[in-house]
Amino acid sequence: MDKRQFLKVSGAFATTALLPGFSTAEQKTMTHRTNWAGNLTYHTGNLFEPSTVAELQQVVKDHPSIRPLGTRHSFNALADSTHAQVSLKNFTQIKLDEQAKTVTVGAGVRYGDVAPVIDAKGFALHNLASLPHISVPGACVTGTHGSGIHNGNLSTSVAAIEFVAADGSLQTLSHAHDGDKFSGAVVNLGLLGVITTVTLNVEPTFEIAQTVYTDIPFAELEHHFDDIFGAGYSVSIFTDWQKGRGTELWLKRRVKPGEKLDTPPLFYNAKLATKNLHPIPALDAINCTPQMGVPGPWYERLPHFRMNFTPSSGEELQTEYFVPRADGYKAIRAVETLRDRITPHLLTTELRTIAADNLWMSMAYQRDSLAIHFTWKREWPEVQKILPLIEAQLAPFNPRPHWAKLSTLKPAQLRAAYPKLNDFKALVQQYDPTGKFRNEFITAELYS
Repeated sequence: MDKRQFLKVSGAFATTALLPGFSTAEQKTMTHRTNWAGNLTYHTGNLFEPSTVAELQQVVKDHPSIRPLGTRHSFNALADSTHAQVSLKNFTQIKLDEQAKTVTVGAGVRYGDVAPVIDAKGFALHNLASLPHISVPGACVTGTHGSGIHNGNLSTSVAAIEFVAADGSLQTLSHAHDGDKFSGAVVNLGLLGVITTVTLNVEPTFEIAQTVYTDIPFAELEHHFDDIFGAGYSVSIFTDWQKGRGTELWLKRRVKPGEKLDTPPLFYNAKLATKNLHPIPALDAINCTPQMGVPGPWYERLPHFRMNFTPSSGEELQTEYFVPRADGYKAIRAVETLRDRITPHLLTTELRTIAADNLWMSMAYQRDSLAIHFTWKREWPEVQKILPLIEAQLAPFNPRPHWAKLSTLKPAQLRAAYPKLNDFKALVQQYDPTGKFRNEFITAELYS
């Protein structure tokens, strides 16, 4: 199937007949199941929801083709299947090891679930994504990242993974025992097997104060790029690409108890906000995490949105490209030339930095990165025409698209961006020699 056609997602279903051996795991057969955004209708009605590892092993052994399904935040067909999907939403255990400074979570646990549990014991994760509603394994296997010039993506906190391989066997890989192999296994796109637990490194808890500025000129980035993005623990710039500026700058700074942070009225010619703001200026900030420089727990400031609120109805599309941070300013200006094509179909763009890592299939593999993230209106025919223009502007910077977001980059370009791709395929072959965990999207991207 042509990649672009597959991304359109016609809504047709190819449901499969029930196979024997599923008596111990709950199966739901339904039609018109969609991802969170509603832009993709899954091509199978077969969804399995095991409650134990043994049930999961039976499901995996009995199905010739199956894909793991997390919290459905993938905007493309990464988690799709024409045969069957398996959800681990019933795997909700959380076990903190204070001595080892790790927490092991079941595959159904979201970041917003585990954060308050470990914080209550005096611990924290090093970073969080803008949405705490995403599952831990879903974020880690796709290289989802959070923000911060010195912060690696969420996958860099993984200490071990446990998963069911294609033959139904239970496997464990860890940073401590599997070295370079582990570096290939963390961002695995769901191709090694179905994850049951993820063990994360934790650190002492900390507080963050969040301050928002408005109208930061892009010209300030030319000579102060690292100064601006390094001014806080996590920094995001939002823009509509008009008027040569970022509409908002979200500055998240670590703060010690009792410390009063300096908050000048101007920050690189951006003006201090006088009220809480939403990344999309026209929307109410009630769903956003507290701002105005008020300190609070790490997990209530690092995300942009509160866990107990749904940030939007999901009526959106998302695209994101990673380029070398050293080329960040040039890349921003290159995309800006398309502003009048982009803005009519855009909700907002977020610019943020991610530190380099050594995870083979990470978008930040061996390069400090700038992520250029587009949140689009649900206007796929129009957006689909714009993406090749953006990709052409970013081509000199060797862009890597987010694995779970929309792109029209040609597979050959995508593969060339990952120097360890062949090693990754060899690793996958060890645990899934028949391609049980592949789907048409993955085949088109990595194997065709």
